[in-house]
Amino acid sequence: MGTTKVKQLQPNVKKSKKVSSKKSKQLIKKIDIKDSPFQVVTVDGRSFGVMGQYKVTEDSDSVREVKEKLEAITWNRIIQVVLLLDDIKNKVNKEEK
Repeated sequence: MGTTKVKQLQPNVKKSKKVSSKKSKQLIKKIDIKDSPFQVVTVDGRSFGVMGQYKVTEDSDSVREVKEKLEAITWNRIIQVVLLLDDIKNKVNKEEK
């Protein structure tokens, strides 16, 4: 059998920073990804992918690159979404108590 390379899964999920529109004059652009829970957010020419309030991709200079990453269905992305949904569920359960 040959050697198989395995990509280590690293959920790079981070909470995105909330920007107050009153205090900041940065241009923020959001693009919805069709048929998905993701959006591409561009701030000052740098783009990244988010799911709700959570950042799920690294910063990039290209909106197209971020969009392609979000549209690709990979195990890493599936695990990210599951972890985010679990975190959201836990927060909702805490608020109900």
